[in-house]
Amino acid sequence: MPVHLSARRNALFALFFLPGLTIASWVTRTPDVRDLVGASTAQMGLILFGLSVGSMIGILCSGPLVSRWGTRPVITAGTVAVAAGAAVIGIGAAAGAGAAVALGLGLFGFGMGGGEVALNVEGAEVERLLGRSTMPAMHGFFSLGTVLGAACGMALTALAFPVVAHLVIVTVVVAAGLALAVRHIPAGDGRQAHGDGRPAPRAERPAVWKDSRLLLIGAIILALAMAEGTANDWLPLVMVDGHGLDAALGSAVYALFAAAMTLGRFAGGRFVDRFGRAPVLAASAITGAAGLALVIFVDHQAVAAAAAVLWGLGASLGFPLALSAAGDSGENPAARVSLAATLGYVAFLVGPPALGFLGEHHGLRSALVLVLVIVIAATFATPAARTPDPAGGRTPERV
Repeated sequence: MPVHLSARRNALFALFFLPGLTIASWVTRTPDVRDLVGASTAQMGLILFGLSVGSMIGILCSGPLVSRWGTRPVITAGTVAVAAGAAVIGIGAAAGAGAAVALGLGLFGFGMGGGEVALNVEGAEVERLLGRSTMPAMHGFFSLGTVLGAACGMALTALAFPVVAHLVIVTVVVAAGLALAVRHIPAGDGRQAHGDGRPAPRAERPAVWKDSRLLLIGAIILALAMAEGTANDWLPLVMVDGHGLDAALGSAVYALFAAAMTLGRFAGGRFVDRFGRAPVLAASAITGAAGLALVIFVDHQAVAAAAAVLWGLGASLGFPLALSAAGDSGENPAARVSLAATLGYVAFLVGPPALGFLGEHHGLRSALVLVLVIVIAATFATPAARTPDPAGGRTPERV
């Protein structure tokens, strides 16, 4: 592998890792944040709505920005917003201000949603150059970040370490990691332009939203992103309120979920190369549905903890494989990844408040039935994510 391509791939590993570290640091402290701001389950749903709105704004802005400026500046701006959002969440929690926490989550969501498209466009290009499935491993580093973040969050929760100090430390780590990694991302990648370098006019770009296959891929992302996002938003509270665990054990179950996500993503590339994307996505959806069903319907703490592992394995490949499918489904990969991710982020937009209100009236475990039904339905859309024919698809870079 050429040195420049190796450095570029490793930089993407680091840039995927940083948001994972940040989101797990926030998630493991959600019971503490809820107590600090004195929020009910429904109020927490509204606070989490800030994350949804920020994510949607970021994802809607990212595609056009990548097409205009390329991936590197969008990745940089997104990661800066993620770091700043973590600090605002911590400060807002320490002040007992739910609105400030929602604002911080909005900033974090804006950075993560905005950077998501740019990272995946860049990742799809590196995957094309390598000629093998590497997107799951990139998202695996996101999950590795969640594992380390969850482990630290679990320990700091048990030690009653202040939330604000925890999240400010995370801010510093993310900023330092960005400074080291982003210089290896080439300028201009992902930009749509004429041969003379001028941006292509909007009329020349294909109307990707008319592509029925791409819309089905977006539906897969919506379902499996909702399964992943539900765990990120609610799993510790489901374990605390729905299964009677204490806050530290609730964080430990989330760490198990994150570890399963990481394992699934690092191992998934081999299965994709052997069996193809569509069968692996179908198996993932079925596994995730099994885990969700056990969490919902079996009233046993050990079973619920083990089911979180199935939930994590099932959700692990949904986002990376479906985004990879979107990127190579036709021309203008930035617009295609943007559209598919936008459809997926609908899950983040409607999921947290919907589950919060359902949980307020029926309990969080019962509210998860909605997610279960959506994941089961996604199984039937997975043929749309089939791997392209190599004769017309990727050309690996020879080394």
